[in-house]
Amino acid sequence: MSSENTRVFPVEKSGKLDSRFRRWLHNPQKILRPYVKEGMSVLEVGCGPGFFTLDIARMAGKSGRVVAVDLQEGMLEIVREKIRGSGLEGNIVLHKCEVDRLGVSGSFDLVFLFYVVHEVPDRRALFRELVALLRDGGLVYVEEPPFEVSKKAFEETLRIAGSAGLVVTERPKRFPDKVAVLKKP
Repeated sequence: MSSENTRVFPVEKSGKLDSRFRRWLHNPQKILRPYVKEGMSVLEVGCGPGFFTLDIARMAGKSGRVVAVDLQEGMLEIVREKIRGSGLEGNIVLHKCEVDRLGVSGSFDLVFLFYVVHEVPDRRALFRELVALLRDGGLVYVEEPPFEVSKKAFEETLRIAGSAGLVVTERPKRFPDKVAVLKKP
């Protein structure tokens, strides 16, 4: 959410986030299948160039919706181009967040945070905002990269999420990444 105190992946290098190798390594269908169901409302925070966005929308179906959020207008432009002509235009909403808040309204069944939490300077504020947006029983999927985020830092993120009211329900194995699924009771 912020580019001041952390490193945000640059738009100019966004092609690296959308490669065939990455699709093999981070297969959206495999990662999301247990969590995204027909008719769901999904908030994708830090959507970048939309690597997961269209897959999420297809899985949520015609009755579902995806709100894809990014700090950088350039990333949202890339996603906008991918959506054009896909038949999913009515199911995906693009939103540019502010440095210190998402600024999204609505309620969501799932929040998807892939390789983004470590870029957020105020994780407490992020998780408080997410809890307010989640429906009761809603899930938050968090996956962080191995070289950017230590085990200790990831556990601190989970502690912060817990203090905001989320409970860890699952720790999927996705070596070498750090992954957790949290729930709003």
